[in-house]
Amino acid sequence: MLEQVMRHVRNYFIREHHVGQFSISDSMLSPHDFLLDGQRFYITGSFLNDGVYTYHPSGIRDDDDKEEIGLVDETFDGVVYALAVPPTFIALVGEIEEWVGKFGEAASSPYQSETFNGYSYTKASGGSNGESSGPTWQSNFRSQLNQWRKVSIL
Repeated sequence: MLEQVMRHVRNYFIREHHVGQFSISDSMLSPHDFLLDGQRFYITGSFLNDGVYTYHPSGIRDDDDKEEIGLVDETFDGVVYALAVPPTFIALVGEIEEWVGKFGEAASSPYQSETFNGYSYTKASGGSNGESSGPTWQSNFRSQLNQWRKVSIL
C-alpha cells in the first residue's frame, strides 16, 4: 500500500539516486552500500523487481516492511533511489490500510443501491464532473494527503 499511496501523491521522498548496473542475488541488492538499515528504496529499470522495498542487512522486505520477500535474481541497468519517507507519512499509510481493511470492499462494490424487507440503501455515486464522490481511500484521506502531493513523480 505504501507504494500505491506514494504513486497517488506523486511523491517517493527521494533523497538521492544511483544510476548503474545492479544485481539481485539471494534477495539482496548489490551494490547497496548507500542504504541504511531500515531505509526504503525504489528500484526502476529492472525487468523483474521494480518497486519500493526496505533494506535490512538480514534481507530486503516488501514496501510495507512487514515480511521478507523473495526478489528475483537478475542483473539490470537502472536506477535505485534512496528514500527518506517521513514517519508521519508511514503512519498515515497505516491509517489508510486500516480504512481499506474496514471499508474497501464496500467502497468497491458494484451495487449502488439495495432494497429488501422495507429497508432501502443507496451508496454515494459519481459527482457532476464524472469523478467518483463515493467512499474511496483517496477521497476519504484527500486533505491529509494533499500536504505530501507533488506535481510530478520524479
